[in-house]
Amino acid sequence: MKDTIIAISGKPGLYKLISRGNNNLIVETVDATRRRMPVFASDRVTSLRDTAMYTDSEDKPLLEILDIMCNKEEGKETAINYKKATGKELREYFAEILPDFDRDRVHDSDIKKLLQWYNILVKNGITDFLDEEEQAEEAAEAE
Repeated sequence: MKDTIIAISGKPGLYKLISRGNNNLIVETVDATRRRMPVFASDRVTSLRDTAMYTDSEDKPLLEILDIMCNKEEGKETAINYKKATGKELREYFAEILPDFDRDRVHDSDIKKLLQWYNILVKNGITDFLDEEEQAEEAAEAE
């Protein structure tokens, strides 16, 4: 799952990688429409596995943050309405999830995007953000 969920710069939402062609990728929207479309080399594509958020120490992988959110929200959509929340409310909510996030480099728009992506994934039944090996590593780090 984690390797096939991608974000495309300039396009809203998340996409699932379906197939690879010679000069393009075929992706499907991660929503109820399941619309398929080609993505070309000129589009900037990023896998969720390769994305991280800034913290005061080292960058935190996005999948770990999504897993923390899923545990906090008990597998449901976020309690905060990211569309109507103020910057202060977004930062307070995000501080509960990732207390040491870099307050200078993480913008309100980054937090909104994260909350939006989390809600898209949960709505579509994707809640296993870490595989068993990653969960064991995270548990070992917590101890």
